Amino acid sequence: MGFVQDHDLWTSEQRDAARKMLATIKENDIRTIRLSWPDQYGILRGKSLSVEALESACKNGSDITNGPFLLDTANGFCMDPFGKNMFSGTELAGVGNLTMVPDPNTFRILPWANKTGWLIADIYTTTGKPFPLSSRALLKRAVAELEKEGYRINAGLEVEFYLTRILDPSLEVGTLGAPGVQSKAPIVQALGKGYSYLSENHLDEVDDILSAIRDNLLDVGLPLRSIEDEFAPSQYEITFDVLQGLDFADAMCLFKSATKQVARRNGCLASFMCYPKIPDFFPNGWHLHQSLEDIETGENVFVPKPGQPISDIGKHWAGGLLANASAASSFTTMTINGYRRRRSNSLAPDRLSWAVDNRAAMARVIANPSSKASRIENRAGEPGNNPYLYLASQIFSGLDGIKRKLDPGPLLENPYDADVPHLPKNLNDAIDELETSGMFREMMGDLFFEYWLNLRRSEWARFTDAEGGIEAQSGDVTEWEHNEYFELL
Repeated sequence: MGFVQDHDLWTSEQRDAARKMLATIKENDIRTIRLSWPDQYGILRGKSLSVEALESACKNGSDITNGPFLLDTANGFCMDPFGKNMFSGTELAGVGNLTMVPDPNTFRILPWANKTGWLIADIYTTTGKPFPLSSRALLKRAVAELEKEGYRINAGLEVEFYLTRILDPSLEVGTLGAPGVQSKAPIVQALGKGYSYLSENHLDEVDDILSAIRDNLLDVGLPLRSIEDEFAPSQYEITFDVLQGLDFADAMCLFKSATKQVARRNGCLASFMCYPKIPDFFPNGWHLHQSLEDIETGENVFVPKPGQPISDIGKHWAGGLLANASAASSFTTMTINGYRRRRSNSLAPDRLSWAVDNRAAMARVIANPSSKASRIENRAGEPGNNPYLYLASQIFSGLDGIKRKLDPGPLLENPYDADVPHLPKNLNDAIDELETSGMFREMMGDLFFEYWLNLRRSEWARFTDAEGGIEAQSGDVTEWEHNEYFELL
């Protein structure tokens, strides 16, 4: 008996997977296993355990502090951890303990790290309840709500990022950061020139590092589809085959972590920051392709009938995405920096729009009656997002559209000229929009909802205090943004 069994935290499938995992660890002489969990930003945190410690964690979990959930992106407390706050009077008060429970279905051997395994943990309170601030638990809830309606979500990863060579890691004393003050970003150099979209020569120029990333992504079992030379210098895009629900978000975390670690081992820095403060660079996007399948038949319910742009269910899903897009904005565009994509004629959406195969639209419809891959692409996202919150926001929004049979309105010819509402132009406006959403409060729960508002407002306050107010976001990318996000994300 132990914590996991006492609280019935594993399925029979997970118990079987745990036995296989421990056998694989011994067969491959794995010495340490990274037990990681995605924090509020989707960044992996955790511990490197010995085999014996992992065996113990499979029975009793592994303790961690809830302190990281009180931290902003510069590791400063966004609320007084010991004073009166939203956790006062609960078991979460006083920076208490949480329990990591391994999910053995996620186990991998890391090919780039010596005798090292990796897997994701779910976070529970010490009483065995899902931790209410866990984004992975929140996505599980969203997936369960969708399954109640008879659907599963299929989602496709299409992510842009920068790959640069490190010239100076910026390790000078006095620039290493402090609680609430981000360290100085490394000084880097582009790996190639631009702008020459999809250039084969540009890919070949960096084949050594891209091949290393490719091999390691494949070796950990990620369903790689393509590697592409993107629009700007040293900007690349990687896509993966369709994944379902939780697997999608887990894969995004592993992909980002693997890419950053392999790059760093090769003297490079991979950054998923939206818009680095580097001359000649261009914003990164994360385009989230999504469709629903019928649980009983496995059929894609977005496939249209002849004469339709998309099925009726797909249309209502699009209606939900648009109706809730402003409130969902801090989940689709999490950082202050990400809102710099929202400009007309920039290949990124700036307003609540949908269209057929038009990259100016927020919701781009890619569908026809003969295509089993019919889907909607949300183009509002940035690659620095927490993938669990990004996908959960889409599920909650789309479900709202299906339940209320929402109509997204007429398809648009030129979304940048359309007389429709604009998306929030900055994080402050996005938080104001979210605060008015009864739907998100109900679906995410009061505690998480208030926590997220507080967390995002704290980051906005630090930015405006440092840069002199909201006007700072109307100019060029600031040093504050570059230091805050470039190396971290």
